[in-house]
Amino acid sequence: MDFKVLAVGDVVGGPGMEMIRRHLPRLRRQLEADFVVINGENANVVGMTPQQGEEILSAGADVITMGNHTYRHRELVPYLEECPQILRPANLAPQSPGRGWAEFDTPVGKLAVIDLIGRCNMDYGPDNPFLLAEKLVKKCSTRLILVELHAEATSEKLAMGYMLDGQVSAVWGTHTHVPTADAQVLPQGTGYVTDLGMTGPAISVLGIRPELSIARFRGDLPDRYRWAAGPAKLEGVLFTLDAETGRCRKAERVDLREDDPRG
Repeated sequence: MDFKVLAVGDVVGGPGMEMIRRHLPRLRRQLEADFVVINGENANVVGMTPQQGEEILSAGADVITMGNHTYRHRELVPYLEECPQILRPANLAPQSPGRGWAEFDTPVGKLAVIDLIGRCNMDYGPDNPFLLAEKLVKKCSTRLILVELHAEATSEKLAMGYMLDGQVSAVWGTHTHVPTADAQVLPQGTGYVTDLGMTGPAISVLGIRPELSIARFRGDLPDRYRWAAGPAKLEGVLFTLDAETGRCRKAERVDLREDDPRG
């Protein structure tokens, strides 16, 4: 029996939130997705508020993953403790509020989601994500296991995918906001993509107005980052899993553009 998981790339600002509100319910139906995981750590450009978390879940997400901006808005801290559907990276400091992995009930049984953060150029993740991933996979009571690595380096994400190949159902990367063209099933049956991409302004630098990023790299006086105007997009990958074995049958890129006639 097939079980479809839709993983959606980092939601950025108002345009990203609007794409989720307007398109996710219909997209979930069209793709016949049984389970949806969305990275929401940039829903407020930097960080996510409890209200935005509620909106993403109400639109059809089953789980929201976070990353290096998890605690930017302190009002999210009690919400992380109360809401089991929001995960922060599991390899943050042990005293960090919230949970880094959890198992969820689905029509085909339990499904586990593990959220991790990379170490390369991130200045986060005091615990080694590779060693922790091995430990957490052993704790899971199901063969349906999804792993997100919020990381900068493509090599780190690829290494995680190959290390867990055959042990989990899918591994995907987030954080860089640029979709990679390597959605695939690895040799031992694990679905993989280096980066899901982004949900937010299509004409932008990672969701931000291009002129603001250009000024930063030129060395001009800094200005507050603001999301770009114009059409928006939603990017992610649809993983088709074998519900009995937990292996991935297919990994397909999802790319919805606001100015696309199909949207």
